[in-house]
Amino acid sequence: MSAAAAPIWDPAQYLRHAGHRARPFADLLARVPDLRAERPRIADLGCGPGNVTTLLARRWPTARITGYDNSAEMLDKAHVEHEGPTAGGGRLDFAHADVRTWTPGEPYDLIISNATLQWVPGHVDRFADWVRGLCPGGTFAFQVPGNFDAPSHRLMRDLAHRHGLTDTLRHEDAVLTPQAYLERLSDLDCTADVWETTYIHPLAGEDPVLDWVQGTGLRPLLTALADSPERREAFLREYRAALREAYPPGAHGTPFPFRRIFAVARKEA
Repeated sequence: MSAAAAPIWDPAQYLRHAGHRARPFADLLARVPDLRAERPRIADLGCGPGNVTTLLARRWPTARITGYDNSAEMLDKAHVEHEGPTAGGGRLDFAHADVRTWTPGEPYDLIISNATLQWVPGHVDRFADWVRGLCPGGTFAFQVPGNFDAPSHRLMRDLAHRHGLTDTLRHEDAVLTPQAYLERLSDLDCTADVWETTYIHPLAGEDPVLDWVQGTGLRPLLTALADSPERREAFLREYRAALREAYPPGAHGTPFPFRRIFAVARKEA
């Protein structure tokens, strides 16, 4: 991703679909085995505004949990709304870190990441460092979108190319296939469980798919056009019309299919 495409995040926009966005994390968490330590050490890579990081504290109330993110806007919200002691005597903190370079400074019982690694080119090359940073028997788990060939993203890329913004957005190779993730994690002597799920999110409101992507995948383009309001509005006008055709509303809202890829890898004890 080019430097110009580094997104500026809007926590309020991101959280407009918080319920739908949190569900894959809950499904991932359900497959993470129990942690052995009395006070587990947990890292959440790409924690965003911290709303799903709190699910970790609910599952392991004695844990020391740190959510890491490189967005000051997201971290500000996380600090204010979620940081502090947890009900079970644990602790929830948030810190600035770049997932592209973050390396565990201490042994972790769980390193987990929700819808973040698609923003990190070559993220599989970081797996070895993160698995090395796990305690014996520790777990590395992540979830990434697998919908880069969906109309929402294909139309976005086509229009970006037409508007001279080809290098702004991620492409189909932003994530690997489930089989490739299974192979890379197994090569690290982990017992790996990899699967995929397609959710059909019933979205409400006017232009709900556009509203969704403005909180995530469209952020780099919106950032690139922040100083060009006319170009920004022209792009959004075309993109809105294309999305309306690709995702027509039904009797019960606008169905929005969204494929995701999950992996849970346990290090040998």
